[in-house]
Amino acid sequence: MTLKEVAEILDAEVLTGHEKLEEIEVERVAAADMMSDVLAFSQPRILLITGLNTPQVPRTVSIVDGVGAVIVRKHMVPQTTIDLAKALGIPLLHSKFSMFEACGRLYIRGLKPVESLS
Repeated sequence: MTLKEVAEILDAEVLTGHEKLEEIEVERVAAADMMSDVLAFSQPRILLITGLNTPQVPRTVSIVDGVGAVIVRKHMVPQTTIDLAKALGIPLLHSKFSMFEACGRLYIRGLKPVESLS
């Protein structure tokens, strides 16, 4: 599934990375608000779904070599977060869905969770 399809499914506003949406393939999704969990348990090429809207989101996605991030639940995303995502080349989307609903919509469309490390 492309990131463009993800944006459509989640009725998401694309904040950065418009030019990459059709190129980026998404296969796995991680959902977390604690970026330490993402750093500890993530895998490369994941799409991060989070309720956190701080600059830590694009930083973390960059560190784990993720394909992008979807910020959920928030009414707005600070410009500092958008600017950093743009500088790092991280596609950033914003959806008003809850994390639960966003994950569910993507799961029923065939996206998989991060593989268990146990």
